[in-house]
Amino acid sequence: MLFTINRKLDISVQNQLQQQIIAGIMNGQLAPGTKLPSTRKLARDLGISRTTVVIVYDKLVENSFLVAANRSGYEVATAANWPQEARRPLPQVPPAKPPVNWDQRIDPKLNSQRNIHKPANWQDYPYPFVYGQPDVSLFPLPAWRECSRQAMSRMAMHDWANDAFTQDDPELVREIITKLLPKRGIYATADELLITMGAQNGLYLIAAALMKNGVKVGVENPGYPDARNIFDLCGAALVSLDVDPEGVVVDDALAACDLVYVTPSHQYPTTVTLSSERRKALLKCASENNLLIIEDDFESDTNYTGEPVPALKGEDTEGRVIYAGSLSKSMFPGLRLGYIVAPKPLIGEMRGLRRLMLRHAPSNNQRTASLFIAQGYHLAYIRKLHKSYAERWRKMMAGLEKYLPGMTTAPSFGGTSFWIRGPVDLDAADLARRALSQGIVIEPGSVHFINPEMGNRFFRLGFSSIGAERIDEGLKRLSTLL
Repeated sequence: MLFTINRKLDISVQNQLQQQIIAGIMNGQLAPGTKLPSTRKLARDLGISRTTVVIVYDKLVENSFLVAANRSGYEVATAANWPQEARRPLPQVPPAKPPVNWDQRIDPKLNSQRNIHKPANWQDYPYPFVYGQPDVSLFPLPAWRECSRQAMSRMAMHDWANDAFTQDDPELVREIITKLLPKRGIYATADELLITMGAQNGLYLIAAALMKNGVKVGVENPGYPDARNIFDLCGAALVSLDVDPEGVVVDDALAACDLVYVTPSHQYPTTVTLSSERRKALLKCASENNLLIIEDDFESDTNYTGEPVPALKGEDTEGRVIYAGSLSKSMFPGLRLGYIVAPKPLIGEMRGLRRLMLRHAPSNNQRTASLFIAQGYHLAYIRKLHKSYAERWRKMMAGLEKYLPGMTTAPSFGGTSFWIRGPVDLDAADLARRALSQGIVIEPGSVHFINPEMGNRFFRLGFSSIGAERIDEGLKRLSTLL
């Protein structure tokens, strides 16, 4: 049998069958004129509904892959009737002579960068203390589908179906300006905001616009590896900035920079919040030394432990803070939507850069996201996350005090992870390998340090992707391994 059905896949039975028949036709296993099994027989053989088979066959007839023969069922159409793209032969590419020496042409810097890694199948492990991945069971999928349906209406499509060149969806811009930014203490106009393909794309646009060879950029150490890698790739001279229990240290090293990248609300990865005194010192230092500050507010919506902490941008009176926000974190990572808030001249520059890279973020996703926010689904979802994550946060804190005492300080701003400082002689990378064999996924901390050896004893435990009922047992098993 050419066709099989795997009910464990995320693809519907109907789509699986349709794709397999098309693949059989395209690769020659089903030649023109080949008769397909009757709908009743194929349904019986595959253990699926006969209606499903009928729908698939009819779709393939409609798309010219099959023909319905009178009284003899369905058969593969002749190649002349296939869609044009299916009939086009694959080009035969001769081997290049002489072979290209790619090592000489590609900058080795990119491949030598250190990045965060986790198993591709981390969801299959019973204790995934993985950071940055949501619990998909909490997401209001019916609400998102409804917003997507509305975005696909004829009138809405008239707005977003055409190439917007450099412009963003005005409805999404309005929702961000009126509903999301004020909660962070930020007030901006439409020409001070740019939609990005996630916060990381925003950081790349900022770096491309402002970081030339030799520009001194201060980065927190430990800090976000991808920000460090982006700035380094753009030719910046990286300056290591220490982090203490009050956040990034404001000292002579920071004052000597041209730009400073910080995560003040929820430091990445230590989880500490920049103190009020330190915030004032940072803004004062920027003013006195003509610095620009890049504020990455990546987890602004996961504050469920106390009074809200405003964004640093909200205290900026001189336009020195460039704010990077994310919708991917507060909705789902695969959405890839974020935004930058900055003075109009810089936004204009980055809008031009974005046009050269990808023109604009997908307009249909922008419109769906704007409806999701406008109709209150986003706020309701955040409240639901707060309730669920607060429970997990409390269980994590209790479990860590019980099984890993003295190795962490509870995040004061919330977030979705705990930063663990293990014994001096701990090799967290080795611990992570051994933990994986026990079904536990953790993140070694060395990747967050400019000098990786400084981070050998550290690791991070996320709790957004693990059920509350499994946290205690997972920490207990991790403690045994330690």
